[in-house]
Amino acid sequence: MTLPDAQNRLAGTVSPCQVFRQMPDNVRPYEKDPGRGDDRLWAVIATIGRVVRIADIHASHTRAQADQIWREQQVRAYLGFLQRCELPVPRYTIRSMSRAQLPRGWRPLPALGFLNGRMF
Repeated sequence: MTLPDAQNRLAGTVSPCQVFRQMPDNVRPYEKDPGRGDDRLWAVIATIGRVVRIADIHASHTRAQADQIWREQQVRAYLGFLQRCELPVPRYTIRSMSRAQLPRGWRPLPALGFLNGRMF
């Protein structure tokens, strides 16, 4: 930026958008997407019958998918045991949510908690 540009900016004749466009890409400040809040999370939801609980939360959809796949693999590995003990089989889904939607005092569900009926 040249000296006259800096003086105009200080005098208020150059808009912040013009200054922003002149900045190199690697120096530009973080731009917040107005359509998406910073508190967007991906939740892995565990469902057994009518009981619906948030099993875990993740910052990215990819991590949530990996967690869902791992939990489903664990259910499949213990499916025979669950059926013999007549325990309900949990189902896992992914849902987008904000941090404000988390219940107070929420804690992640134990990964194998479904084996001893722990859905709380």
